Amino acid sequence: MRNLKVSVVIGAITVVLSLLLFATGLPSFIDGMLLKALEIPQDGRPVTGTPWITSLIFAFGIAWVWMDLTNRSLKTILSAASLVLLCTWAPVLSLHGKFFSPVLPVFAVLCSTGLAFAWEQTRHGQRNQLLERLFGLRLPKAAYQSILASDATPDFPGRVVNASVLVIAVQNHAELMELLPPESYTAITNLYLKTASDYLVESGAYLDECNGECIRVVFGAPIGDPRHAVRACRAAVDLAARLDELNKECDAKWQRRLDVRMGLDTGDIIAGVFGGGRLGSYSVAGPAVDFARRLCAASSMYGARILIGPDAYTPASESVEVRPIEILKVAEKRRRVEIYEILAPKHSLTPELERSRDHFWTGVLHYREKQWDKAVEEFTKARITGIPDAALDFYLRRIEQARRQNTDTHKESVPALFHAA
Repeated sequence: MRNLKVSVVIGAITVVLSLLLFATGLPSFIDGMLLKALEIPQDGRPVTGTPWITSLIFAFGIAWVWMDLTNRSLKTILSAASLVLLCTWAPVLSLHGKFFSPVLPVFAVLCSTGLAFAWEQTRHGQRNQLLERLFGLRLPKAAYQSILASDATPDFPGRVVNASVLVIAVQNHAELMELLPPESYTAITNLYLKTASDYLVESGAYLDECNGECIRVVFGAPIGDPRHAVRACRAAVDLAARLDELNKECDAKWQRRLDVRMGLDTGDIIAGVFGGGRLGSYSVAGPAVDFARRLCAASSMYGARILIGPDAYTPASESVEVRPIEILKVAEKRRRVEIYEILAPKHSLTPELERSRDHFWTGVLHYREKQWDKAVEEFTKARITGIPDAALDFYLRRIEQARRQNTDTHKESVPALFHAA
């Protein structure tokens, strides 16, 4: 709507200036010179009546192009192409004894382009360019267009939003760097980054960070979404399946696989533009951001692919199958929290996997009550022959260590970035 209003104003000003030019008689004088140069009889009539319709089309059309597009080179090319087209119509039509006056349409293109260019030099006129720099390809196209059409200003001073943060990282970076030449390491990393970031943005996420260390995306900001936790969990599950396919390609090409882990948390965060004059971007900050990062870092120790916090699990439990991993005391959240591993979309587990999940869940409960024999029995029932289960092995090692030391080593097994309950 904002772009439409500015386009209408620029087009209207162009029409008024065209009328003033017409009143001077200059267009008629130039038309006479063209008629004589093209050897067209003086009673030749303009094609389609008058050049005014063409002038109106180009006056408003060029203004809209300059307001809607953000690539200045492309806008300049379109204006130049319009001028070339208008200037060649007259000699081409003269071959058929027709005459088209290009004076007013050419003036409309020049005037509309000049006014649009001048508008772009103002603070309000640079809004589209600033928004493209902030969001550009980081958001789905529809979401980006909705921000352009809104009244949002490019400064985004910061506000509290409820959103879900998903952090994805490759845990075997050191191994890959040691075994692959630099160009192959860069290629395999970029393949993973492109695959993951493209899919997550297509799924509705904002791409907050994407580098050699990790990918971080946000669901629910900058555009609110009441189902952001559900979308984030489903996107994480679907991404895991896509990365499995990607690993087949990596294995065939480089004989190496990526060990990708994810952490997801939901909560109130501060979203806004962070950074200085040299480098700034729309980003998020808050306990949920930090907890998602720590969940991602801890996932390999627990043997989990995707770890989520309770604030994400509660709204998303309707859409994904999970199993419990740990109860932690988190200082930032000021309470005990239970973290879960996402297994699959809701109701998609086979009967065997569902049975395994239930036995695992019961085994964890027995473990927390220090009933080692019952826990081992349940974990043994949860085992599926031929399918590795690192989280199950993690708990069995804990029980073995507890038995050997005749003490509860629960706290010692928790990574330093967490505190056991």
